[in-house]
Amino acid sequence: MTLNKALKSASRTLSLAGIDDAPIEAELLLRHILGISKTQLYTEAERLATSAEIDNLQRLIQRRLLHEPIAYILKRCEFYGIEFYIDHRAPIPRPETELLVEKAIEAAYHHSPLENFTIADIGTGSGVVAISLALALPQAKIYATDISTSALQVADINCQRHQVNSQVELLQGNLLEPLPKRVDMIVANLPYIKNSELQTLSPEIINFEPIIALAGGEDGLDKIRQMLEQIPEKLNYGGHFLLEIGQDQGKTVTSVINNHFPQASIELIPDLSGIDRVVKVLV
Repeated sequence: MTLNKALKSASRTLSLAGIDDAPIEAELLLRHILGISKTQLYTEAERLATSAEIDNLQRLIQRRLLHEPIAYILKRCEFYGIEFYIDHRAPIPRPETELLVEKAIEAAYHHSPLENFTIADIGTGSGVVAISLALALPQAKIYATDISTSALQVADINCQRHQVNSQVELLQGNLLEPLPKRVDMIVANLPYIKNSELQTLSPEIINFEPIIALAGGEDGLDKIRQMLEQIPEKLNYGGHFLLEIGQDQGKTVTSVINNHFPQASIELIPDLSGIDRVVKVLV
């Protein structure tokens, strides 16, 4: 079978199973098996695939048909224009979270000087937020915390890949508790899905991603409330904290923050879909 026929066959199989973006995913799986670029795949379209290559492709397709996310199958994902390692130990980064990184960088540049500037990334998971910030703000020191030792192992792989080990310090523990000192900025993408909504999530999410990174309690805000309790002891006066939130949570989160920090300046920032996605707070 030629590469072209293998690609079409894989695409058809995925499409019939209702997999979104079946042609793109088929291409990614075949390129992963062959270890070639997109250009090579199409310039070598009439090359014969070996039986081993076809068998490997079929195995990956079967995993995808069972709704395993393609990022876990390929063990890589892209975030903020950067490629990262990912596996089942950590949640898959979402494009919406790039807004959190963008706004954190903007806020950091309003702080002068950036030398000795410190940031805490809370619930770091695979480390993509902390590492993206480190690469954009090479003068900053970043602490990245997570309660999951397994997730921190993935973050460590990514820190090594992007050579930011000396800049990003990984800390295991609950939210802000592991921080060794006060910081100038806190960024957090914490679990914010209501427990009642967990079963409505796609099989790709609920059956494969770590539940600890998803479940936010009855109203989705349990972890955010816990972190707000810890902030006074961990954030420098005049510092920022930025939170990613879920759809329709802006009003409630603003109210909760106001209760803790009545003098704070609070800004809700919408994503490209117009959904309030990031809360930026100056205390």
